[in-house]
Amino acid sequence: MENEEKKKETGALREKLDARGAHFTRQRAAVYDYLRQVDHHPTADEIYLAVKSGLPKISLATVYKNLEALVDCGAASKLTYGDAAARYDIRTDHHFHSRCRICGKIADVEPVRSDALLGLIDLQAGFSIENWRIEVIGICLKCKEIRRD
Repeated sequence: MENEEKKKETGALREKLDARGAHFTRQRAAVYDYLRQVDHHPTADEIYLAVKSGLPKISLATVYKNLEALVDCGAASKLTYGDAAARYDIRTDHHFHSRCRICGKIADVEPVRSDALLGLIDLQAGFSIENWRIEVIGICLKCKEIRRD
């Protein structure tokens, strides 16, 4: 069953890349597969170190180029936070992120009736919203527990 799902996702990725004039390559597949497997939002360096074990000749520059191709075709999202390294998210649907201000951990948070808030912003500002990203900043459970010790 998992193999069938992977074939479907690979086919969908090929279509997205083709639509943008980009090729489906072994390196791109490896980067995409890694993003699919992790439950966090890795940096390009983290992805590079993970993918390098299976593709020893891959370079960090190639990982960056492949990540940009995945973002460009809509197969991944790039998250940037101030001066910190960009992180990548396989989820491209609308959802929130929570970020711990101590350890930097980023987690997905399902949106709660965001359309009402966005409609209000749209109305008040006379602004036509094309896309959005909401991030909440605080302290994660692990860091709170460490602070109590």
